[in-house]
Amino acid sequence: MVLRSRCKFGPVLVLFQLGYVALLLLCVTHLRFARAETKTVVQKDAEFDVTYNDTVTSDNQTIYAFNHTVSRNKTEGVRVTVDVLSEGAESSPILFVVRQKQAVLSFQVPLILRGLYQRKYPYAHVGRTLCQPPTRTLTETQYFFVDVSTLSSLGTHYQLRISRVDSFTLHTDKKFSFTASPSQPQYFKYVFPDGVDTAIVKVNSEMTFPCSVMSIQDIQCPVYDLDNNVAFIGMYQTMTKTAAITVQRKDFPSNSFYVVVVVKTEDEACGGPLRFYPLRPDELIDAGNRSKTLDVVVSPAINSDVYVMGMLFCLGIFLSFYLLTFLVACVENKRMHRRREGLLNPADMSPAETGIPNSLMLFLSAIVSTADNASTLSSEAITDSIASDANYGYMERSLESVTGRSRQESLSSIEEDDYDTLADIDSDKNIVRTKKYLCVSDLARKDKRVLSKKYQIYFWNIATIGVFYALPVIQLVITYQTVVNVTGNQDICYYNFLCAHPLGNLSAFNNILSNLGYVMLGLLFLLIVLQRDIIHSRALDRNDLNALECGIPKHFGLFYAMGTALMMEGLLSACYHVCPNYTNFQFDTSFMYMIAGLCVLKLYQKRHPDINASAYTAYACLAAVIFFSVLGVVFGKGNMVFWIVFSVLHILATMLLSTQLYYMGRWRLDSGILRRIVYVIYTDCIRQCSGPMYIDRMVLLVMGNIVNWSLAAYGLLKTPNDFASYLLAIAICNLLLYFAFYIIMKLRSGERIQCMAMVCILFTAVVWGFALFFFFQGLSTWQKTPAESREHNRDCIVLSFFDDHDIWHFLSSIAMFGSFLVLLTMDDDLDNVQRDKIFVF
Repeated sequence: MVLRSRCKFGPVLVLFQLGYVALLLLCVTHLRFARAETKTVVQKDAEFDVTYNDTVTSDNQTIYAFNHTVSRNKTEGVRVTVDVLSEGAESSPILFVVRQKQAVLSFQVPLILRGLYQRKYPYAHVGRTLCQPPTRTLTETQYFFVDVSTLSSLGTHYQLRISRVDSFTLHTDKKFSFTASPSQPQYFKYVFPDGVDTAIVKVNSEMTFPCSVMSIQDIQCPVYDLDNNVAFIGMYQTMTKTAAITVQRKDFPSNSFYVVVVVKTEDEACGGPLRFYPLRPDELIDAGNRSKTLDVVVSPAINSDVYVMGMLFCLGIFLSFYLLTFLVACVENKRMHRRREGLLNPADMSPAETGIPNSLMLFLSAIVSTADNASTLSSEAITDSIASDANYGYMERSLESVTGRSRQESLSSIEEDDYDTLADIDSDKNIVRTKKYLCVSDLARKDKRVLSKKYQIYFWNIATIGVFYALPVIQLVITYQTVVNVTGNQDICYYNFLCAHPLGNLSAFNNILSNLGYVMLGLLFLLIVLQRDIIHSRALDRNDLNALECGIPKHFGLFYAMGTALMMEGLLSACYHVCPNYTNFQFDTSFMYMIAGLCVLKLYQKRHPDINASAYTAYACLAAVIFFSVLGVVFGKGNMVFWIVFSVLHILATMLLSTQLYYMGRWRLDSGILRRIVYVIYTDCIRQCSGPMYIDRMVLLVMGNIVNWSLAAYGLLKTPNDFASYLLAIAICNLLLYFAFYIIMKLRSGERIQCMAMVCILFTAVVWGFALFFFFQGLSTWQKTPAESREHNRDCIVLSFFDDHDIWHFLSSIAMFGSFLVLLTMDDDLDNVQRDKIFVF
């Protein structure tokens, strides 16, 4: 019965218990709200430049009310400075909220700023500048309030001070000094004066560290002035001792902007040491004193007139070479015309009086009948043959013995492997090419049309490579520039910011414009080569004796490739300078490797036309060089394994190339190579001590091996960071060594260097000297951090538009053009010497 009654009233008891619990919760909530309503809120009328010492708890909140007069013609900054004086405030920070007319600023004190690996740095002293809302009236009284609160039940003592910043507005060309720290950033306002469309903002400091950030932001609230948000808007760059940003009026609708300077919590971004890893994730680390004294100055940048002058100056320099070339061609043509008239019309002189052999007089008479169609090369050849007869023992030879096949045969049906002038090419060439004393005639036995076609492939291949290489490069650098413009991150590109003149979307137009010389002088060189090619082709069509049997065999394919490479170097260097950094440095160096390799090949081809490397082999080797350049840039920095592998490959390649050159290609790399090496060592060194058969070649190769082994050892010991430049230095050293050897052997063989070639050599050497001086000025370097790189920045030195690196572009393009002319003209003295009288070295 009892159980039955309990079951009957059970639901009623449950409902009663639930109601009781709900009533208790309601009472507790009411008590909490009643307690909250008892929280004390105190509002005080406050004044500027007065320090307020107070205490805040969770039971009280203090509001400081300020008012000040704002003028449209004068901008004053307002700065809030707060200090927390109580110990242990990190666990219960104070919240400060500044309420303005059009902006709200809030921050806690101690201010916790994060570094790498979630390191936390507390700052008990905080200073912030308030954003100034614009006013439309002449004068206006504005109010703002500072709310101070905390959730700590314990009292926290603090100091509050509001002050005016009288020097808030920067003036043109007037330096202003200030102090900043991570918790006390600074920013100032600059208004473009009338007539100034572009300004350059420079921030400098005597202190390298702490690392800081300079930012340019539009006039709007809020202003991002802390380490964790300064990159959210505007343009910015890290700095150690110097920073500079060029600002254009068109980017700021209000014709004014803020210059924000923030000191970072850590120095890693500027190349400084990295702090230890925290033992506990929530451990607070004392940052120490990170105050930094800086000064800022805003100066007008160049105007449009300077841009025009810079472009005209650049065009004028290189167009002058076109004019000079035209004048030299006119003078030379007139001089040769007079000489031809004097030779072909000897007034009142007998052959004996002229000193010209009868056979040559007959030859001249044959030429007279076709004088109207004769070329400059023909007349020059006749004249020079007279002058060089005594020196080189020029032998007469009938035209019938050298005409050979008809030159009307189609080139398209001839291949190098199908035709050779040697009677038995498989056996006889081994005898000819291993003679102790070789002449050019021994290595110029293949058909000229076949070799011409072979060397023309150099030009077509490099033109194809250039197109396929340049198109993605242009697309990539445009993307780089777009990223810089959109994000405002100027640490992406390593400019000389003290002399970086923007134009349109380009940040450093002057560095791009200065590459025009490579393109213009490369085109001029192509025109000069084309003119020589046409003259030589006409001479061959006439079966001219000198063109067929005398002088260094003229193959212009490599010259065309060199001129094209110079033009491509200008284009790709301009692309690199759109946004220079370590990821695209290969754009600037790839065709430098090409140029160095082509120059070496041309020097070798001059006296080894039959056995020079094919275009496919040459470009494959250059592709391997560029491949290693990319690997070195990406993996070579501080990687000893990479340097060991590269040094071993460098030495092996040097030895293989030396063997190839010494034996003129008449050796085999097969399974019996070791046996043959041991045999040669035994017969030539142990059994009997005999010297090398080819002494001149051995001297060159020994010197080359010494240089290359030394460079390999240097790279292995020093492991330079700039691997691309190190690789380029290897190429240039080998080119200079071979060129010096060629000149020495040329003079040693009794040959001479004509006046034009000597002028080119001297002029080029002087220009290279000045060019290298400006190159080593080092205005920026991507081997360091962007902030460290900016320490090397310098002002413009020419027309307030071009810097040292631009002068390097000017001079190096001229020097390369001169170097090409040297290669083109250095053997002109042999144009009338039979090839069996010209030695191979």
